[in-house]
Amino acid sequence: MSKVVVAGAAGGIGQPLALLLKKSLPKGSTLNLFDVANVKGVAADLSHINSGVKVNAFLGDAERDNALQGADIVLIPAGVPRKPGMTRDDLFKTNAGIVKGLVEAIAKQCPKAFIGIITNPVNSTVPIAAEILKKAGVYDAKKLFGVSTLDVVRAQAFVGELKGQDPATLEVDVIGGHSPETMIPVLSQIKGLSFTEAEAKDLTHRVKNAGTAVVEAKGAGSATLSMAYAAARFADNLIKARHGQTVREIAFIDAKSLKADSPTPYFGLVIDINKDGVSKVHPMPKLDQFEQSQIGEAVKALEGNIKTGETFAKSS
Repeated sequence: MSKVVVAGAAGGIGQPLALLLKKSLPKGSTLNLFDVANVKGVAADLSHINSGVKVNAFLGDAERDNALQGADIVLIPAGVPRKPGMTRDDLFKTNAGIVKGLVEAIAKQCPKAFIGIITNPVNSTVPIAAEILKKAGVYDAKKLFGVSTLDVVRAQAFVGELKGQDPATLEVDVIGGHSPETMIPVLSQIKGLSFTEAEAKDLTHRVKNAGTAVVEAKGAGSATLSMAYAAARFADNLIKARHGQTVREIAFIDAKSLKADSPTPYFGLVIDINKDGVSKVHPMPKLDQFEQSQIGEAVKALEGNIKTGETFAKSS
């Protein structure tokens, strides 16, 4: 049994994420839904689903602490979504403040929880969360994750489509950050598959720009359903880890604090997670020439993203 909180549960990602968790969490678990509006109706709707997961609703800042108290896992999709023409950096001012407030409450109410940051720009909001937790004296780098699983899910889907493979069986690593210029799909290391130069370039471009493709296709709104699916998959693995399994994942982590070899202090890498959090950070995968050529742009952008997040947290 686990106590899981979705902060931002009435939003475009939060609602389908809560639905998936209502179905997948172990029987007897508690699912707390928090948001600043409309969350009572979402909880009432979900509570009619015949699974053994108890759903509770918490509305507004006055009920935020109660939502978080004693949580094992906190998932944060709260924030404003991307709109056509917006970059992840455009989201920063609003979403940074939202993450700051939630993490300050987490530090008081559930400081030992696993924290999954979904709110964009992840490359900046994860460093914000880390600095807030450090200020409170409760920081554990092993338990803070930037959820970049959607990049992996997309890469699996696109590679499977191209090669006629079941995407669920493919192990495709996407390292770096969670933005087009910072993510690096490691196609060269997929077991049993090879790609022409043109295929590798086309796939890489498609993975990097998948979020923009969704924003443009919707006209208003960003990737919500696929992000909810990816976040639920990540949460399921956190549940398995908390119950004694060691799971393999990819997440945007504080590599420096975890003493991992990475080109920037925060970086998306392959990790193992157990009941205590990150138990192992795998070395940077071997990159071919094309993948290696992407490192420079990724590092430059990440350094700026990380500094922006840390500066915001330290000056707030």
